Amino acid sequence: MTQHLPILPILLPMLAALVLLGLGLDEQRQRLVSLTATLLLCGLAALLLYQAGSDEIRHYALGNWQAPYGITLTLDRLAALMVLLTAILALGCVTFACAGEDAQGSHFHGLFQLQLMGLNGAFLTGDLFNLFVFFEILLLASYALLMHGGGKARVAAGLHYVVLNLIGSALFLIALGVLYGATGTLNMVDMGQRLAALDGDQAALATTGALLLVVVFSLKAAALPLYFWLPSTYAAAPAPVAALFTIMTKVGVYALLRVESLVFAGTGASVPIQTWLWSAGLATLALAMIGALGARDLRMLVAYLVLISVGALLVGLGMGQRAGDAALLYYLLHSTLVTAALFLIAELIDRQRGQAGTRLVCGRRLNQRRLLGGLFLVAAIGAVGLPPLSGALAKLWLLQAADTGQQAWLWPLLLLATLAALIALSRAGSVLFWASHKGKPGSQRVRPAQLTGVLWLLATLPLLVIFAGPVSRYAEATADQLARTESMAPAALGATPGARP
Repeated sequence: MTQHLPILPILLPMLAALVLLGLGLDEQRQRLVSLTATLLLCGLAALLLYQAGSDEIRHYALGNWQAPYGITLTLDRLAALMVLLTAILALGCVTFACAGEDAQGSHFHGLFQLQLMGLNGAFLTGDLFNLFVFFEILLLASYALLMHGGGKARVAAGLHYVVLNLIGSALFLIALGVLYGATGTLNMVDMGQRLAALDGDQAALATTGALLLVVVFSLKAAALPLYFWLPSTYAAAPAPVAALFTIMTKVGVYALLRVESLVFAGTGASVPIQTWLWSAGLATLALAMIGALGARDLRMLVAYLVLISVGALLVGLGMGQRAGDAALLYYLLHSTLVTAALFLIAELIDRQRGQAGTRLVCGRRLNQRRLLGGLFLVAAIGAVGLPPLSGALAKLWLLQAADTGQQAWLWPLLLLATLAALIALSRAGSVLFWASHKGKPGSQRVRPAQLTGVLWLLATLPLLVIFAGPVSRYAEATADQLARTESMAPAALGATPGARP
């Protein structure tokens, strides 16, 4: 039975989505099914992480059709870590949504489970074409989730989001066509072996396809100059959706890490890819911190914090060394969860400020100022990167991972970005909780499901510090495994029998 575990993170949300979309369940039953499926996904993801901890890379051949011709799923340390992060994030988001956000539109929970299916499939696939397929599944679900509940701002943001991703999908297919023409395969392990053996015009063609693929993943990750769609899109999305979307940019970062280590390592495309990632990461950091300082809305500020994290992650990728890969994995966990929590907290503040909402202007006094202020303070400390929460360790590790030449660029920029986040969040906190109140507080109060969802995400910040030793060792082992691509080839290409589902 354990041989079938790699496909279950895809099948579980798919079956849950079919039940939710096809049976016409009432609101309470939909919530029960969605929460149960997400809880089961958390347990399954933990089991997969335990399996991956043995350092054995498991390949699952669908229908027993072996790679490079069949569809292969790959469970290694990186895939298991990303599936677990998705499950933890999803449980906080869906719990928060069950307080009433899910009832503002149709089919929220079914679309939510389809999004999880696409995310898990993207993390587990060992084939570039199926990576494209799972990208499209999660994007189709995200289009509908973004406009959940309607509204002019969401429709406008959704239009831009759809158009840009359709362009990205077209470029993705073109890049796959170029790479397939040069190598004759789309299996990532097989492609990496064939690319290393190319020369002449074929090598130049493959390099062109590789760089085009990096551009596509940079769009998904929201790297400069391809990030201008993100702030307004995330700020307009419903809170649970925006919180789930914090992992969408990480899908792009994951794809870049995967193809850089598995497909293009040792090829002529490796050096220009690392140069691009390093430069794009620094530029994204610089522009995102300016955006954070200029934000006049809490949701927009959190969206720019997401971009700051993207810049830091791309810089870690651009270092081109195992220490950078290990550091970025720890930072990826922290930044995803803390920005998701901030989006949910922004929604709670919005509901108690009347017409002012999350704009940083004079507004109604908060009905539960101490509770919301405490939640905001913890999340802000984590987002800025101050002790004793995990943000401090994440940024320190990233700074230490840089070599001497890289430190001259990374240290001032990352520290300035930290200062910018501190100033922006301090200003937001003073406006929202201290400085500008008028009128009597409203009657809105935080609901138990909302508080549970926020606390679930915030609890991960001290836990990442308490268990920093095991988490950091896992991240380092993951970076080492990514560097040993030759160990993946025999099993991936058919030496180990596949499993028939």
